[in-house]
Amino acid sequence: MNMASAIEVKDLQFSYEEQEQGQHIVFDGLSVRIGQGEFVAVLGHNGCGKSTLAKQFNAILLPGGGSVTVYGMDTQDESLLLKIRQHVGMVFQNPDNQIVSNIVEEDVAFAPENLGVESAEIRERVDRALRTVGMYDYRTHAPQLLSGGQKQRIAIAGVIAMRPKCIVLDEPTAMLDPQGRREVLDTVEKLNREEHITVILITHHMDEAARAGRVIAMSEGKIIADGTPKEVFRQAELLRRVGLAVPQTEELMLLLRANGIDVPADTLTVQECAQALRDAMRRLDPNDPEEKTIDAHHRDPESDACLQPADAV
Repeated sequence: MNMASAIEVKDLQFSYEEQEQGQHIVFDGLSVRIGQGEFVAVLGHNGCGKSTLAKQFNAILLPGGGSVTVYGMDTQDESLLLKIRQHVGMVFQNPDNQIVSNIVEEDVAFAPENLGVESAEIRERVDRALRTVGMYDYRTHAPQLLSGGQKQRIAIAGVIAMRPKCIVLDEPTAMLDPQGRREVLDTVEKLNREEHITVILITHHMDEAARAGRVIAMSEGKIIADGTPKEVFRQAELLRRVGLAVPQTEELMLLLRANGIDVPADTLTVQECAQALRDAMRRLDPNDPEEKTIDAHHRDPESDACLQPADAV
């Protein structure tokens, strides 16, 4: 069953002027469709065009050719820009650049106030948004005293208060420590799962992309792979050729397979990897009296570090 379109990009052309090199072409005929309710990770190295594409999704940038349609609205129609930006909220790398108030709840209320929402509804929206991101208990705190992950969750709450159908997050964890990254990604997954908000996550972290339902890998303004995380990361050689890696769990499975060990080629999580290793050990020595199992409740935390992506350790 085909889901309704949230965003449709058709034959997108876009370029910008560089001081010394002249015109730099970013997109030359890019097309992609994102359905309502999807959780999509757009993956690529710096300069591949992923952030430029993100800004096309809520009309911060406009096509030089082709079209970008957001919930049926053409981004080049100036009369629709406000409505488009109400439908598609943006969260950027640095949460400090999005925080405008000295009190958390006032900051979250800023956007709906500017949209002319009535006070009683603003109160309800702010409280609900803060509860959704797990920051309600901090509503009277000063944002500058919060951690990076907490600040980013406040920024996300400010977008949620606008009641968008889609949230685009442009490398929202780039400035965060591992704990902050987990907080933000858990929040994003919850919004998609429970609120049915379309989520587009721009990232260069493999482990972040692996948490999405769909991965779009980009290189030099083109889409080189598009599918589920397992489908995309299975194409390890293709990704390596364009300067991308695969999650370390996937690297481990590929290395074992290359050495004749019968393990799946598409394990992404630590849990899947551990189960694949258990199964392989049993097949290699089914008569071993010692049961080689990994107890998830009594596991040495440091042993997991070797299975975590390098940027998450």
